[in-house]
Amino acid sequence: MTPFTFQTCPNILFEAGASAKLPEIVAALGARRVLLVTDRGVRGAGLTERAEAALAQAGLHLAVFDEVAADPPAAVIEAATAQARAGECDLVLSIGGGSALDTAKLVAYLARSHDRLDDIYGVGLARGQRLPLVLVPTTAGTGSEVTPISIVTTPTSEKKGVVSSRLLPDWAVLDPDLTLGLPPAVTAATGIDAMVHAIEAYTSRHRKNPISDQLARQALALLAGHIRTACRDGGNGEARAGMLLGSMLAGMAFANAPVAAVHALAYPIGALFHVPHGLSNALVLMGVMRFNLPEAAGLYAELAPILDPAAAGLPPAEAAGRFVAALDALCRDCAVPASLAAVGIGEADLPRLAADAMKQTRLLVNNPREVTFADAFTIYSEALDGRARPVPAG
Repeated sequence: MTPFTFQTCPNILFEAGASAKLPEIVAALGARRVLLVTDRGVRGAGLTERAEAALAQAGLHLAVFDEVAADPPAAVIEAATAQARAGECDLVLSIGGGSALDTAKLVAYLARSHDRLDDIYGVGLARGQRLPLVLVPTTAGTGSEVTPISIVTTPTSEKKGVVSSRLLPDWAVLDPDLTLGLPPAVTAATGIDAMVHAIEAYTSRHRKNPISDQLARQALALLAGHIRTACRDGGNGEARAGMLLGSMLAGMAFANAPVAAVHALAYPIGALFHVPHGLSNALVLMGVMRFNLPEAAGLYAELAPILDPAAAGLPPAEAAGRFVAALDALCRDCAVPASLAAVGIGEADLPRLAADAMKQTRLLVNNPREVTFADAFTIYSEALDGRARPVPAG
């Protein structure tokens, strides 16, 4: 059997209303001065109220940084870190979506280690100590609450990742109540993002292992089984709980068996056009899936019955085709935008997107099929309006 390593955070709490228990978690970590990292939308929607009130009632000092932006820019992370240091905070708590959680992970690390952000992009370069860290997701998508990864938008609009076990939190607190009423478009985009995590973890060329495989399969079953209901009925607690659990399991899977070309092609869309990460993934998903079919048919066939029970027992090539078709139908049912044009991308943007995607070597190396500039350009081209275009020279 092939040797493998599997890492995840040490403590997970999954419970409706769990955010009310944050004071006891914070106290158990020995903290008195807490920095809450979130964004104005989450705070304005009242999603931090219960936690803030509980922390205040427990006599803890709470400072709030609510300037998190989507696909967090380096400047935002550095500003939050400066606030943590100035306030002598001894714990970082984040309640929010993936951008807030990613920001908090780096704030907890940078505030304690005093490393420079520019020095830790890449895998395993963050080796110092961090402040205690508690993460509370408000969307069922990124799985960031259980991953050792933070994605940053650099001043040159490039997305870079910091990957280190130091970024795994002390506690991941999953409260399905915080996801009730999430708008259908956000539910769909973040849910598809989580499904991509499961699929890419299962088909990753590197570090795929028996634990990540089982997590990916269970995540895909939960997400596929609940996403349509969650989009249709945002107040359905069972569907919301299933989505949140599926997102976390997918996060644990891809944290150990890393994602690939869908994410590599999605990152430039988010960085250059400020499209939310989950939607960026959804826009290139089907193109990458079809591109990967020649090399990934066997693995797609193994996943196929999860989305289409009728695919069980079919020849691998046929089952794989059914899997791709079922995923496409699910995206349509959840009203996910189907073209790059829908988010303001034009034909003149395609070469830049393809060039920037090729910089994502950390991700592309995991794809079941090698991706060239010409391949990336063609996938983007077809995602624009379904029409292939000549690949530009050079």
